[in-house]
Amino acid sequence: MHRRTQLALTGALVVAATLPLVYLAAVHVAPIHWLDAAILKGFANLNGPRVEPIATFLATLCDPDMFVWFAAALVAIALLRRRPRTAVAVFVVLLGANVTTQLLKPALATPRYSSLLEEIGQIAAVSWPSGHATASMAIALCAILVAPAAWRPWVGALGAIFAVAVTFSFLTLEWHYPSDVLGGFLVSTAWTLAAVAVLSWSEQRWPLARDRARRPSVREALAPAAIATACASLLAGVVLLARPDQVVSYAQTHTTFVIGAAALAAAALMLAAGVSLLLLRAPR
Repeated sequence: MHRRTQLALTGALVVAATLPLVYLAAVHVAPIHWLDAAILKGFANLNGPRVEPIATFLATLCDPDMFVWFAAALVAIALLRRRPRTAVAVFVVLLGANVTTQLLKPALATPRYSSLLEEIGQIAAVSWPSGHATASMAIALCAILVAPAAWRPWVGALGAIFAVAVTFSFLTLEWHYPSDVLGGFLVSTAWTLAAVAVLSWSEQRWPLARDRARRPSVREALAPAAIATACASLLAGVVLLARPDQVVSYAQTHTTFVIGAAALAAAALMLAAGVSLLLLRAPR
């Protein structure tokens, strides 16, 4: 078996095995559930008359009607690039990841009461994993699959930013716990890695024509994620300079939120960068 096929298959199994651990920790481990609620409270307290319309617009980008258009565009791009296998893989990932999430939600529905959320309201029992998080990360990762090799790291970074924008928005609107977001990210990643394994295996058996243009190095592949992190840090610095007292006070009051939000953003970037790295030597 080719090394990339092995890595992708192993990655898919590891991510799939992590899913139940995240669920059990979020639902049945009290300290983790407290952290989950504390991070959500920090997001919810950012909501207001100016924030809500923007958050609603971004969150609804992954509603079913919008998701269909994203999916159709990605499949069309793969077909226009004469990559029918990739088009089929993208369709399967987008469908499979979201069907998986919709089956898991009622099967794992568990009330998660938290005293921290009494002021903003409790999250519905049927919430893990998040459908919108699954959809946003599936779009981000499938965009990497359909992009030319030289563009994949940049597409991955932009896709991660898209997923973060969508998920941070609906967390601000109090639709889900942060652990629901992580669950959705993992569902999409497991399906994508499984698709990469199948595509890699099929490429070994039935090779496609390859473009001779230079492929990005590992350093070049990681650069977009690093730049995205630097831009986020710069933006945070600008906000801090604009309202130092408010930002410092909020961060001190919601330290868990700051750490949790950073961890979720880092997870999105790492998953996208990981898929980009795995595809470094894949067909263009």
